[in-house]
Amino acid sequence: MAIGNRKLAMKITSRDNSLLRHARAVRDGKIAESIFVEGLRLCEEALLSGLRIEVVIYSDQIVRKERAFQLIENLEKASTKTAAVSEKLLESISYTKTPQGIVLLAARPPSDEATFIKMQPANPLLLILHGINNPVNVGAICRTAEAAGASGLIATRGTSDPFSPKALRGAMGSAFRLPIWRDADYSRTISYCRERKIRTISADVSASKMFSEINWREPSAMVVGPESTGLSPDEVEATEDSVRIPMHGTVESLNVAVAAGIILYEAARQTGFGALNAAPYRSNPYFS
Repeated sequence: MAIGNRKLAMKITSRDNSLLRHARAVRDGKIAESIFVEGLRLCEEALLSGLRIEVVIYSDQIVRKERAFQLIENLEKASTKTAAVSEKLLESISYTKTPQGIVLLAARPPSDEATFIKMQPANPLLLILHGINNPVNVGAICRTAEAAGASGLIATRGTSDPFSPKALRGAMGSAFRLPIWRDADYSRTISYCRERKIRTISADVSASKMFSEINWREPSAMVVGPESTGLSPDEVEATEDSVRIPMHGTVESLNVAVAAGIILYEAARQTGFGALNAAPYRSNPYFS
């Protein structure tokens, strides 16, 4: 039903409504085909990035704000269902302690090997995340990777889902745009790079070579491992080269997201900002 060009939002008053139950299932990762996006800024990024919006749920408070009202109007054009709820009901599906006023459910962006390969340029700069189980770090790395001009991110089996709510909050929209290959086998990712003459370079605290000694202008894939243990000797050995970041004092290691950022920006410095093959921005017809 529509009023003028606007759909009439469904009004939900029960916590046990089927749509809210569905939203909680998506939030908790029980429905693999969909992702849970929360917050005004992140919902804006989802729409701008061209995600297929399935459901929009917003509070009767946030719609009174001009910026939110405009966003909801555009989301209504793109979504299948729209629902208005009270702040209390929104709290029942929110991922955060303080509800952000708006939630959307969207189709999970393709993250398979074949799609990833199609989106890669001739001179890629890839980031391979192996066994990183902290979604906050995965999100931060994804955001930094896009900012530094990486052409794609590979998350191996056992790495936190880049599309989980917590990772999405850390990535702030980058996961919607950066080509991602998820749930990849580590050996397969190394073989993939070798077949395409992409040099694999692992981050290893005991490496003899500094991260700035690598020629990042060539097709490259940086490999970072778990926060607590790093890559195993066999996993480091599987890569073509390894690098370390020098540190003062008695510090043993850096946070994996910080380390990835330092190395990615060295690659960006060598290549020159604007010259890197950054991921294409997915267009949206409602903002064209």
